[in-house]
Amino acid sequence: MNKTSVSGDRDVPCDTNDIPDESGELFEHFRFIVDKKQGQLRIDKYLMARIENASRNRIQNSAHAGNILVNGIVIKPNYKVKPLDVISIVLAYPPRDTEIYPENIPVSIVFEDDDIIVVNKTPGMVVHPGHGNFTGTLQNALLYHMQQANPGEPEAKPYLVHRIDKDTSGIMLIAKNELAQTKIAKQFFDHTIDRSYVALVWGNLSGDEGTIDANIGRDIRNRLVQSVYDDPEKGRHAVTHYKVLERFGYVTLVSCKLETGRTHQIRVHFKHIGHPLFNDESYGGNEILKGTTFTKYKQFVQNCFKLIPRQALHAKSLGFVHPGTGKFIHFDSDYPDDLSAVIEKWRNYSSASTVTNEE
Repeated sequence: MNKTSVSGDRDVPCDTNDIPDESGELFEHFRFIVDKKQGQLRIDKYLMARIENASRNRIQNSAHAGNILVNGIVIKPNYKVKPLDVISIVLAYPPRDTEIYPENIPVSIVFEDDDIIVVNKTPGMVVHPGHGNFTGTLQNALLYHMQQANPGEPEAKPYLVHRIDKDTSGIMLIAKNELAQTKIAKQFFDHTIDRSYVALVWGNLSGDEGTIDANIGRDIRNRLVQSVYDDPEKGRHAVTHYKVLERFGYVTLVSCKLETGRTHQIRVHFKHIGHPLFNDESYGGNEILKGTTFTKYKQFVQNCFKLIPRQALHAKSLGFVHPGTGKFIHFDSDYPDDLSAVIEKWRNYSSASTVTNEE
C-alpha cells in the first residue's frame, strides 16, 4: 500500500489526561489527501491504516452518520478511495482508558430515550473519571442508572459528546450508543449545536452586547488553565457572543452563546476582556476586583463568595438535532439555588446603594 499524504488538519479539543475538569467538544477531525499511486481500496480499510485506535466499527458509524466526506461529498461505507481524493472524517471521541464503575449517585435527568440522556448537572460533580477523580462522577452515576434500567443489557453505557467544568452547573447531553454519539459529534464539529450559558462577571460592561473572538490555548506556565494567544499556532480559534441581562454596578449578569467549545472558553474570554467570572479562582475572579474600599462592601462580597463557592457559570440551555428522529429539540434549565441567591443579593445591594461605574 502506498504512503498517503496527510494535510495535518486534525481537530482534537484537548489532551484529556492533563486538565481534570476540562470543558469542550469530544470529536476528532482528520483530513487526508490520497497519494497519486494509491490503488482503489475500501475507505474503512484505508482509514483504519491511518488513524490510530480507529476500529472498523467507529469508521463505519462515521460513514452511516454522514461524517465522511470525499471531495466535499458524503460517501457510503463501501466507497473505494481513488488517487488524489480529499477525505474528511469526524470521529466521535474514543472511549477513555479509565475503567468506569457504576455508582448509585443521584442525578437530575431532564429527558431520556433510546438514543440520548439530557441531564442538569449539579455544581461540584466531575463529568468523567480521571486525574484523581475516579469515583463520584456523572459517568459513574449514569452507568448505574442505565444498568438498572436495562438489566438485560450489560453493555449499556453512557457515551460522552461534550463536557462542562466540575464547578459549572447546567444542561449536558449524553449519547446512549455509538451511532448517536457519532451523529452528535458532527453537529459539534459543524457548530450547529445551540448552547447558551449565564455568567456573573466582574465589572460593568461598556455595551449591551458584544463578541469575543480570541484564540485559546493551554497556558505555558500553568497547564491547568488556558490563555489567549495572538499566534494561531499557539491557540485555537474561539468565539463567544454575549448579551447583558442585568447590571448591578460592580458585577454584570450576562448570557453567552458559543460558536466554539474550547476548554474554559467563557472563563478565559471574559478574563481576557477584563471581566473575570465572579469567584472564579482559576482566572482571578475570587478577588474583589471592582467596588469601594468600605469594610461593609468587602464583607458583602465575602458573603457573596460564600453563597456561591465556585465560578458563577451555568449552562442554561442546549439545542440540537436528535440523532434518531432528525428533529431539532431544545432544553432549558432554571438557575441553580446558589446562582439565584447571589444574583438576588447583588440585585438588592445595587438597588439600595448608589453604585458608580468604575470602569
